[in-house]
Amino acid sequence: MRATLPVIMVLLLYFSSIPIAYALFGATISYFTFLDATSPAHLVFQRIITSTQSFPLLAIPFFIMAGSIMNYAGISDKLMKFTDVLMGHMTGGLAQVNVLLSLLMGGVSGSANADAAMQSKMLVPEMEKRGYGRAFSAAVTAASSASTPVIPPGINLIIYALIASVSVTKMFMAGYVPGILMAVSMMIVVAIVSKKRGYKPSREKAATFGEIMTQLKESIWALLFPFGIIAGLRMGMFTPSEAGAVAVVYCILVGVFIYKELKWEYAWPIMKETIYGTSSVVLIIVAASFFGYYLNWERIPQHITSAMLDFTRNPYMMLMLVNILLLILGMFLEGGAALIILAPLLVPVVTKLGVDPVHFGIICIVNIMIGGLTPPFGSMMFTVCAITETPLGEFFKEVWPFIVALLVALLIVTYVPGLVMFLPNL
Repeated sequence: MRATLPVIMVLLLYFSSIPIAYALFGATISYFTFLDATSPAHLVFQRIITSTQSFPLLAIPFFIMAGSIMNYAGISDKLMKFTDVLMGHMTGGLAQVNVLLSLLMGGVSGSANADAAMQSKMLVPEMEKRGYGRAFSAAVTAASSASTPVIPPGINLIIYALIASVSVTKMFMAGYVPGILMAVSMMIVVAIVSKKRGYKPSREKAATFGEIMTQLKESIWALLFPFGIIAGLRMGMFTPSEAGAVAVVYCILVGVFIYKELKWEYAWPIMKETIYGTSSVVLIIVAASFFGYYLNWERIPQHITSAMLDFTRNPYMMLMLVNILLLILGMFLEGGAALIILAPLLVPVVTKLGVDPVHFGIICIVNIMIGGLTPPFGSMMFTVCAITETPLGEFFKEVWPFIVALLVALLIVTYVPGLVMFLPNL
């Protein structure tokens, strides 16, 4: 019982609206102060400091800053225009643009909530003007943002790589196919619903080849960003952390000299967004590492591994159980919190059964993104509903077909590992 008290404390504090980082710190410090005094205090707190001494952590502030610069440089606007040229003529054209823009924004914001907030302000009002229901517009925006963290350089990809001690580059490469699969599944739902309700395209007819080429020329610098980063990583030109620095320099050059929309007055807002975003993410990572120290001290991951392996040694059954567990917990825990708490416990279990930890990381991230759409604590659900002033009941009526489509994508990602591991294994 004593060994599990910190876990119970974390859950109680979290459900008392205490931020997850403080809940993890509070539970772990309480454990080593009152329940187990055998570990010297200076070693316990030294663990907090050493958890920050990780070179891959530098990738986080760089990519957050790159995403912020891109928004102020007008690159997200260029991406939206390009997606409209490609998809605007389809049934439910602006809703299709919404989904595709989220896919492209994976290389920009790296955050589901950031993407959901941006598109709630940018696209939902425009969709309403063109006859789309507000609840449907909000549902498309929230659901499409689920693919954002799966596409590099999603912050959750970096966090999982640090927690599970796997290659950040491999996690980046593994995200592309699942992210595209998620987007395609949602586009199918958009097409079916739009045809049923008569939602019109945003363009009267398909763009000509000349129009596509003209918009491609204008948007090419935005589109090159994610592909250039991945190409550089694959060719060994830079590490993931250095890739973040390259991304920042690239965004500044494009914003100042090509699009000419990045001004000096944006410097302070960009710095504030970077500082706030980095501090919250890194604080959670450090708290998770500290909590992981307690878990390993009590050998909890080993006990859970043994218990689950005693239940079944079939990797397919184990993955199904893990998916069910993550989906249920995703309804109550915020996605990042679920990933940070559960990944250290579950990775040893699945790797014992021969599941690649990179493949399992993508399963976890896709899973918790689905949780972000579901009551009672879905983060993207709350973000979009708050900005668009959509009642939660109306939102859920519209979002459930997207959840079903994403669950189908999750099953494919889970049981066809070749799709996920194709690019990392090249």
